Amino acid sequence: MPSSDSLQIEPIAVKQMLDRGEAVRLVDIRQGWEHKICHIEGSLLLPMDELPARVAELPTDRPLIIVCHHGMRSFHATMWLRQHGFPQATNLAGGVDAWAEQIDPVMARY
Repeated sequence: MPSSDSLQIEPIAVKQMLDRGEAVRLVDIRQGWEHKICHIEGSLLLPMDELPARVAELPTDRPLIIVCHHGMRSFHATMWLRQHGFPQATNLAGGVDAWAEQIDPVMARY
């Protein structure tokens, strides 16, 4: 589980958490067209521009792993979420591209 002071988590650590069945919520903040190209199975699509309006949909009782393409948008979203009551929000380092490279090499990339 990511520590509350760590803003980022590596793809392998997320994969291990998922494999152990830990209660984490993957939140994909990319646009719908990006999500259609590739996404991590089980992730919630919540585009970054919709985040403020839909923040109430996010669980507060478990870690949130925030995902984008390369990790920059999700880093900003992680910071915003932490400022708005989600201390367990953590950025997926390198985004879905790093996930494809390190965890799921058959995943489409763009």
